Amino acid sequence: MDPKSQRVKLNDGHFIPALGFGTGAPPEVPKSEAVEVTKFAIEAGFRHIDSAHAYQNEEQVGQAIRSKIADGTVKREDIFYTSKPGETLFPTDENGRPMFDSVDLCRTWEALEKCKDAGLAKSIGVSNFNHKQLDKILNKPGLKYKPVCNQVECHPYLNQSKLLEFCKSHDIVLVAYGALGAQRTLQWVNPNLPFLLEDPVLSAIAKKHKQTPALVALRYQIQRGVVVLAKSYNKKRIKENIQVFDFELTLEDMKAIDGLNSNIRYYDFQQ
Repeated sequence: MDPKSQRVKLNDGHFIPALGFGTGAPPEVPKSEAVEVTKFAIEAGFRHIDSAHAYQNEEQVGQAIRSKIADGTVKREDIFYTSKPGETLFPTDENGRPMFDSVDLCRTWEALEKCKDAGLAKSIGVSNFNHKQLDKILNKPGLKYKPVCNQVECHPYLNQSKLLEFCKSHDIVLVAYGALGAQRTLQWVNPNLPFLLEDPVLSAIAKKHKQTPALVALRYQIQRGVVVLAKSYNKKRIKENIQVFDFELTLEDMKAIDGLNSNIRYYDFQQ
C-alpha cells in the first residue's frame, strides 16, 4: 500500500484507493438518493466508487460524479470507478428463484480484455471467483491481462484467508464487499445470522481505540492488504467511515479478529 495516498497498486500499474464507497441499496430506496449520497461521499473524501449495472443507479451515481467534477471538488482522474456488467444480478424463474447456467469464463474474460484494449476500461477484474476459477483464467492459453482484483464477500466472520493468500501470490488484489455484515432487508441475506457489528470482540476493540465496531471491521481489512468497500446511505456513517485511516489495530487486535472467522456468509445468492 502507498501510505501517503492510501492506495494499492494493481498488477497493470494503476492504483486503487484502499477504501471504497459502495452504492448498492435495497430496491425500496429511491434511486435519486444515490445522487445525494455519492456527492456527499466524494465531499467526505471517498475517491473509489463501487457500482454495478444490476444496482440500477449508475445513471444517478454518474450524475453525482460529474457534479463534483464540475464544481471543482475532484478531477476525473481522481475517481476510481468500478462497474460490473450484466443486465441483472441473476435471471429468475417464475417463482423469483435465481436460475443458474454454465458459463465459459475464459470467453467472458477474452471479452473483457477486448474492452480494455478498446479503452472502455482501464483495469479489469472479477467478482465472486474461487481459487479454481481464478486458476482457470490465469492458465488460459493466450492470456493477455491478468485480473487485477477479485471482489468477494469478506468480513471478520468470513475472512477468506486462503483466498487472500492465493490472490496475493498471483498479484491480484482482494476487494471486500459485505465488510460490515449485511443489510437484512436484502432478499438474499439470511436474517437469522448474527449481527457482525454487535460482536463483543469487535465492540471491545472499538472501545479500546475509541472507535466504532464498523471502523474496526474496515481497518482490519486494510491492514491485511484488502481493499474494502463501505456501503452506507447514512451521511453520519459515511463521514465516519473515512476516518478508518486515523488509527491502527495492534497485532493482538488483528489476531483476535482473525479468531472470529466462522465461515458465515451473509450473501446467499442461491437461496
